[in-house]
Amino acid sequence: MLKIGFFIPEFPGQTHIFLWRERQALAELGIEADLVSTRPPPRAVASHSWAAEAQARTRYLMPLGAEGLGMIAEFLRSGPSGWARGLGAAFTAEAHGLKARLRMLALLGMGARLKRIAREQGWSHIHVHSCADSANIAMFAERLGGPGYSLTLHGPTLEGYGPNQRQKWRHARFVTIISQLLARVAEHDIGADRPSTILIAPMGVNLDQIKRRRPWQPPAPGGPVRIFSCGRLNAIKGHDHLIETVALLRARGIDARLEIAGEDEQGGSGYHRQLDALIAAKGLGDAVTLLGAVSEDRVREGLENAHIFALASLNEGISVAIMEAMAMEMPVVVTDVGGNHELITSGRDAILVPPEHPEAMADEIARLCADPARALRLTQASRARVATDFHHRRSAEAVADGLARTLPGAKEALTRA
Repeated sequence: MLKIGFFIPEFPGQTHIFLWRERQALAELGIEADLVSTRPPPRAVASHSWAAEAQARTRYLMPLGAEGLGMIAEFLRSGPSGWARGLGAAFTAEAHGLKARLRMLALLGMGARLKRIAREQGWSHIHVHSCADSANIAMFAERLGGPGYSLTLHGPTLEGYGPNQRQKWRHARFVTIISQLLARVAEHDIGADRPSTILIAPMGVNLDQIKRRRPWQPPAPGGPVRIFSCGRLNAIKGHDHLIETVALLRARGIDARLEIAGEDEQGGSGYHRQLDALIAAKGLGDAVTLLGAVSEDRVREGLENAHIFALASLNEGISVAIMEAMAMEMPVVVTDVGGNHELITSGRDAILVPPEHPEAMADEIARLCADPARALRLTQASRARVATDFHHRRSAEAVADGLARTLPGAKEALTRA
């Protein structure tokens, strides 16, 4: 079996269920993916039933503790050629100012630590589910003489992953990208520094696990309309616009009730408080509930019990939360941003509305409430769309394909597996 490092920042976080599934799918393909991460996430966002098992299986680069001496020893072990490549990369990296340059040198140290772990664990490759600092760390590990690495670009933009993109991509064996839109962005922004092997593969959902227990039912005439949303509490997810949508629906006499599953990156002390204040200001305390970080079972319960799934993001790669809602055979109303149009044909399997237009989202939700037959047609097409092109094995198959194409001996090892 091929053995690689599977590098995920702050794992296991609230949005990492698809990565846990991908690792399982890799094992089915003959790839043992050992978990490694930068640091544990805040406790408030490690909410999944498998989080404790995942954390126990993960090697963390930080905090260093007594392992700092091992990091220095590994750097020295790299020898003159490794020092030259590593320090050369650190001093030529895109970093403006002394503070940024010192930060690159610190990431070089983390690269030495990652190289040591890879050597001890016998990894032939490291796959990085990020194009941010984790990619820098893997790149520095490779420059010091460690194993090669690959990247996954999730989006919703490339700029959000920080500077030094060209160097990170230049030394990667291959890159997987979750949408055609992001592939075009990378082609424009990275240009000739892209590796020769680029694979387009969205993240996906496990349809054996994500399915309804009972048929979807429309809201009763005059009764409450239960809306469910799922996404970390960050301004990019547009939860404030979705809350405004609820206010507009209630002003029209529709008893809209909204649950939002997700937490902010600070574990509840950041954007969560701003949304609490907005809910209070609009008098929606009995209509909008912020669930915080919850398990995948609670998310499925919310989807099962809701009449409509809605997400008002300002940008997305391609949202796994939307895929899960569509797999649950329910009406889905979301914003036409990022790669969402690669998943949805509006009006056939879900509905797309313009971002930052709560009125448009309120109009579509109201139409679905008034036309249950139309809503039912959407539910019948939604799961089939996900099953065709967005099953959970696609991203794992792309990683396996990238390894077979670029890692010496990998194709033969995978064929035997």
